[in-house]
Amino acid sequence: MSTGTNSDALGLQDQLLPGVSRTFALTIPQLPDALRPVVTNAYLLCRTADTIEDEVSLDPDQKQRFHDQFVAVVGGHDSAAAFAAALAPLLSSATTDAERTLIGEMPRVIEVTHGLDPRQRAAIERCVRIMCDGMPAFQRHARLSGLADLGELDRYCYYVAGVVGEMLTDLFCAYSPEIDARRSRLAPLSTSFGQGLQMTNILKDTWEDRRRGVCWLPRDVFCRAGLELETLTAGRDGPALDAAVDEIIGITHAHLRDALAYTLAIPARETGIRRFCLWALGLAVLTLRKIHHNPDFLAGRQVKVSRRTVRATVITTSLAARGDWILSRLFDQSAATLPLATL
Repeated sequence: MSTGTNSDALGLQDQLLPGVSRTFALTIPQLPDALRPVVTNAYLLCRTADTIEDEVSLDPDQKQRFHDQFVAVVGGHDSAAAFAAALAPLLSSATTDAERTLIGEMPRVIEVTHGLDPRQRAAIERCVRIMCDGMPAFQRHARLSGLADLGELDRYCYYVAGVVGEMLTDLFCAYSPEIDARRSRLAPLSTSFGQGLQMTNILKDTWEDRRRGVCWLPRDVFCRAGLELETLTAGRDGPALDAAVDEIIGITHAHLRDALAYTLAIPARETGIRRFCLWALGLAVLTLRKIHHNPDFLAGRQVKVSRRTVRATVITTSLAARGDWILSRLFDQSAATLPLATL
């Protein structure tokens, strides 16, 4: 961080984070002091890109314009205040109060961005640019018929999550020469980490997404099971739906195994970074397990991991954070009943 960065702006970030993500408000504080404000800033910017994408009052052309303007703001080529003033009045009741506050405070969030080390800032700018270029193309064609195939699902997951894995790898490498020396091991696994987490969310949010008129599942998988995504119905399609969902679970499981390999490639003494990765990974595996064992769920809350389980996961993975063997054993035990595909 630049020593000129306003401490009030850094404090504001910490206040904004819990409102827009309870998960990251839990995991980011585990990071080393030098990484915590950087990753918080990166997440708030990614959340802003998502807010534009999710806003139901904006048509595709408006979303594209705001995405383009936001990329310019992050790059230092446009005014954060002008961006916030233009977007804020258009936000509907579908946007949460916390997201509205984030948009309103964008000038101070961008103040932190522009005070970062050049390598950190470059990593964040690249991530935001790729997200804002890629997401609108999918949003323009979002419908109940879903994505064409697994290849298109991979591309969608890259734009919304895989590129975040690449950014985090860049930030970790900029923070530590020891981690940078392991870049060749980390880089090929970084997008898989993001994809595993995103696919877990897609499965969990299937029915909520459908009520909004969109679907991010791949048609080819469901066609092989004899199902059409347009007419998919929870609790009605029985074994065929279970088989299709299990195929997606198997692929997601494989990505999460890559995510474990990524975590174990982080030096064992970097327990904060490992905890940051492990908590997200552990909760994703447990969510997948709930989906697999309850295929007729009707809402994401029915497969949400309980607070008690979250606490147990946090305690267990924290105690084992330095031990590669025990972490692998814990993963194997947690994922033992899940189908597993070959990537």
